[in-house]
Amino acid sequence: MHFLPENIDNYVVAHSQQEPKILQELTKETWQKVLNPRMLSGAFQGRVLSMISKLTSPKNILEIGTYTGYSALCLAEGLAKNGAIFTIDKNEELETLQNKYFEKSEYRNQITQLVGNAIEIIPKINAKFDLVFIDADKSNYINYFHLIIDKMNSGGIILSDNVLWSGKVVEKLDPKDLDTKVLLEYNKLLNEDVRIETVLLPIRDGLTISRVK
Repeated sequence: MHFLPENIDNYVVAHSQQEPKILQELTKETWQKVLNPRMLSGAFQGRVLSMISKLTSPKNILEIGTYTGYSALCLAEGLAKNGAIFTIDKNEELETLQNKYFEKSEYRNQITQLVGNAIEIIPKINAKFDLVFIDADKSNYINYFHLIIDKMNSGGIILSDNVLWSGKVVEKLDPKDLDTKVLLEYNKLLNEDVRIETVLLPIRDGLTISRVK
């Protein structure tokens, strides 16, 4: 869902950096072969992720929710020399497609693919993070936050995707809608937790940037 008028949104995209060819190829193959291709970060948001990563030059990145690997490759663009990105997804069927494009990229040796339950995997990663991207099951966003906050370096950035949830966060809550309920609580948590400072950007479906103090 886009929250800007279509003509403005098109202008913004047209006047932003274009995605590399490898990401164009990955996008095409995702739409051809994978269920729910709209889960891709997409060209514009991908350039936003790349820019944030390049501005921060993170040594260690954690991504929760790999999907087909598009956002991981965007985030990897800003990695510090000898930096590493750990990316987690529960869908083992996507691992081959992810690896195909990781192998084609210049970042293969810096990317660690982890398949399984992120809640179980995150505590086992022996690293402190400079940049974290949360883009997995919304019902666990709060759990993910509590798992990563003490593994963040001071000045580290936490990016949270889909925090506007197609506008549902400002509509009357359906008691059966767990994802929206958790996102409302999560957005409140990010805004009130004294360990971070947060700004919510109305980019695509909402992207929150939280900086660890």
